Amino acid sequence: MESYRSKDQLKICTKCILPETFPGIKFNEAGVCNHCQREESYTARGKERKADYREKLDELVANVKGNAPTYDAIMAYSGGKDSSYTMKLLKEQYDLRILAFTFDNHFLSPSAKENIEKVTAALQIDHVNFMPQWPLMKSVFATAARKEVFAKAALLRASSVCTACITMVKSLVLKTALEMDIPLLAFGWSPGQAPIQSAIMKTNAAIIRENQKVLRRIFVDQFGNTTQSYFIPDTYYELYGGRFPYNIHPLAFFDYEEETIARELKTIGWNPPTDTDTSSTNCLLNAFANQCHLEQYGFHPYVLEIANMVRQGIIPREVGIQKIYTEQDNEMVAYAREKLGIVSDE
Repeated sequence: MESYRSKDQLKICTKCILPETFPGIKFNEAGVCNHCQREESYTARGKERKADYREKLDELVANVKGNAPTYDAIMAYSGGKDSSYTMKLLKEQYDLRILAFTFDNHFLSPSAKENIEKVTAALQIDHVNFMPQWPLMKSVFATAARKEVFAKAALLRASSVCTACITMVKSLVLKTALEMDIPLLAFGWSPGQAPIQSAIMKTNAAIIRENQKVLRRIFVDQFGNTTQSYFIPDTYYELYGGRFPYNIHPLAFFDYEEETIARELKTIGWNPPTDTDTSSTNCLLNAFANQCHLEQYGFHPYVLEIANMVRQGIIPREVGIQKIYTEQDNEMVAYAREKLGIVSDE
């Protein structure tokens, strides 16, 4: 376990915001990290690559739109800023038939629930709210917060708590897409959250099967047999083998500017939340998950995402530092800890 150090005690990249505690990081004489040095060539070609991917999405939509018997796309919809903006973009620019799928993990903020209702109504989008049983989710989150459930490589971009949650989300939306023959599976990843190379990708049934096998084993071992129902049944790979969907996360290649996004979302009723932490716009568990990750590994689980956005010029370095190195909200941490029944070590 890493000993947690504050911003003033850390060496931070002089170009982005990655700290010396981030795994595998190295600095040159100017204090610039190896991630920034490696990404210089990408930044130079960024606009060209984004234009290529927009063309790819145009072609993909032209090929699949209107062909499915139900919906053109299923959106993993949290009610947060990025998933709301992604859904608005897909609806208004491509006129897709979209099914919004919300995984209510029992920590959706009241603001997020209100935003979900307003946005789906304004965009005239069908919506499914999936809420797992509370005892199971309590066990999943409490266990993930205290034990090393996932490989450390999986925790470079998200906390163990968030990894557990998004694993269930991704499995359930894919399962629904297969059952309903939906060709596009959309996520609202920010430009720093997932690489552009994965922004438009046909899901491979064989790879998904192996990934699901590993994850199912982890979940059953750590959280119990009831978690099996949240994964893809083995029969689906033969039954639906020819219709595995495309994964898309368009924010990797569309213009992304937070003030512009906020203005755009205001036109459909979405309002910035006042009841979440600085790195979430929908979840009341996030501050606690971040704090656990900081204490266990010595770096913020969102630091790679935000560092990538700083590196790409999407947000200023000062804003990135404020997002990552602001102390966690003690009241929100305490709220989640109490709800999960976790006694403080202090």
